[in-house]
Amino acid sequence: MTLFELSAAEAIGKIRNGEITSEELVQACLDRIEQADGEIEAWAHLKPDYALDQARRLDDQRQAGGPVGPLHGIPVGIKDIFDTDCLPTENGTVLNSGRQPMEDCRVVSLLMEAGAVIMGKTVTTELAVYGPGKTKNPHNPKHTPGGSSSGSAAAVASFMVPLAVGSQTNGSTIRPASFCGVVGFKPSHGLIPRNGILAQSHWLDTVGVFARSVEDAAMITEVLVAYDPGDKDTRARPRPTLAKTAVEEPPMPPMLTFAKTAVWDQADKETQDAFVELKELLGEVCDDLDLPEPFEHAVEQHGKIMNADLAKSFAGYYEHGKDKLTDVLKGMIEDGQKVTAVDYNKAVDGREFLNDGLAGVFDRYDAIITPAAVGEAPAGLDSTGSPIFNSLWTYCGTPAITLPLMEGPNGLPLGVQMVGRRGDDARLLRTARWLMDRITGGEEG
Repeated sequence: MTLFELSAAEAIGKIRNGEITSEELVQACLDRIEQADGEIEAWAHLKPDYALDQARRLDDQRQAGGPVGPLHGIPVGIKDIFDTDCLPTENGTVLNSGRQPMEDCRVVSLLMEAGAVIMGKTVTTELAVYGPGKTKNPHNPKHTPGGSSSGSAAAVASFMVPLAVGSQTNGSTIRPASFCGVVGFKPSHGLIPRNGILAQSHWLDTVGVFARSVEDAAMITEVLVAYDPGDKDTRARPRPTLAKTAVEEPPMPPMLTFAKTAVWDQADKETQDAFVELKELLGEVCDDLDLPEPFEHAVEQHGKIMNADLAKSFAGYYEHGKDKLTDVLKGMIEDGQKVTAVDYNKAVDGREFLNDGLAGVFDRYDAIITPAAVGEAPAGLDSTGSPIFNSLWTYCGTPAITLPLMEGPNGLPLGVQMVGRRGDDARLLRTARWLMDRITGGEEG
């Protein structure tokens, strides 16, 4: 196995034991980027000397007996909507061309405190919405990698970095992870601070992570959990033991439930057939779940919040650079301008109503299983695919993870989405790792 193929957990162990250095690992990833990124184009900004300087400093620190963080020496890709003081942050739009923040966002600061190497900035769609960036799917460059965290998903899938961060306001972590065949984890809303990240919607924006194993996803998520007074949705609380819990055996065999949800008819027939087969394979540990009628309105309610908040958050872009925005984004902003205060507040309040309804489900079941996307990555680069199977869970703020367990009719990845109780991220990660082991025989990553 070459160095760039190592999981984050494997690489950390080798660095701590002195088998490899961070500089060797970063150089191997840079060589891989040089080899593969000409076709995939996952990176918006890359400064090899900057990455290597960080790695050498961390190697010197370890050799001098200094502290070794939980991600010591591990290269991480950063979606280009996360502010970085040593790299531009252009938010996927020409309207921010050349933008250079003066300080790191909280997520980047937490990564550096944990010893991570900030490898570079990964491509995002236009303002992290639907306008595609330049990135292509690593499995077939004629297909979309998804969005909006397209570069992060593609970079991890093509072994350019073991870890990357992205975001999700609708389906921007789960969908590209499914299309690119990696693990994508969207934690509970409010678990990770969003200060210094392009804001779309206060109620929906969530930091997400990409990895090639559940264990790696849990490790990076754990170091990002923090209280930040600049993000009022975060709370002062002990950091959850996500990494430790994720690799533990469940105290009892998990019980799962399969939810088609109200958008089942939008799934490709091959996707529907694959999930029927998965449920049959799981047998008695997986029941069917029929969500009640109020859940049928979640996609519509999510859309009202998202579009209204886009109209507010992107008002400056719309007023001063409307001609530089894609038609789809202009349309969403204009739709958002028409949402009434009454309808907006009803949509916001509906989140808690649905979570109350989910409480009984999670009293009985460890996780809900549902498609991560309508199918495999569609052909063409003019669209990033539909997030329709993600909207409900982003609206509710529940943790969701997609696992690369299936394959579509064209041989492209097809993810299995698992959803957990809001705030119970550790339990979801443990259940996801259990399912990966059960389906793959323990050969994760």
